[in-house]
Amino acid sequence: MKNPQDAEDFIAEHKNAAETPGECASVQYNRGVSLMKQGRYNEAIAAFESAIADSGRMFEACVNLGYIYFKLGDLEKVAACNQRAVEIEPRYARGYANLGFAYLQMARTDEAIAALEKAIALNPQIAQAWSNLVNAYIQNGQLDKAIETGHKLLALAPDFALGHNNLAYAYFLKEDFSRAVEHIDRAAALGFAVHPEFLQALEPHRS
Repeated sequence: MKNPQDAEDFIAEHKNAAETPGECASVQYNRGVSLMKQGRYNEAIAAFESAIADSGRMFEACVNLGYIYFKLGDLEKVAACNQRAVEIEPRYARGYANLGFAYLQMARTDEAIAALEKAIALNPQIAQAWSNLVNAYIQNGQLDKAIETGHKLLALAPDFALGHNNLAYAYFLKEDFSRAVEHIDRAAALGFAVHPEFLQALEPHRS
């Protein structure tokens, strides 16, 4: 899950179209960001919730709340916060990507796929969304879609090590071992810490 401060780029691009939050909401939002950076999560939560209550449309505060709950290990609240963010700002691709990630971690695979596909439709440059979509398709038993998506990811980001790892696993499940070996070796060469049991499972299939 990306740091929620990625929201700032989106905000800058759309500032002319967005509603300007009230002064009180802005103060509480900035206070929440400062507290979050200090790891004072309970105080940051209170500040962001106050900003949302005062503004009603501060989607970036929802995204930051989601990040805090991710750090606290509460995936249900991660999903709820990012769902609120995309309801406020339906064009915010990172919110859908975060939502898809949370659903994937909760094994709510169909919902993860829908959210990740929406994220990619809005912004096809989010490599992590593609990677999580590969995992979602694998989790759903849709191996051909996983492989197709994995190749689209690598066309976008050829040196994305996790992408090679995930594609290798999809090929392994399809029993296309030569391609699995090819991509796992590429992942390792790019510095990815491949799971030892996966390497062991592939060893008999090396020529």
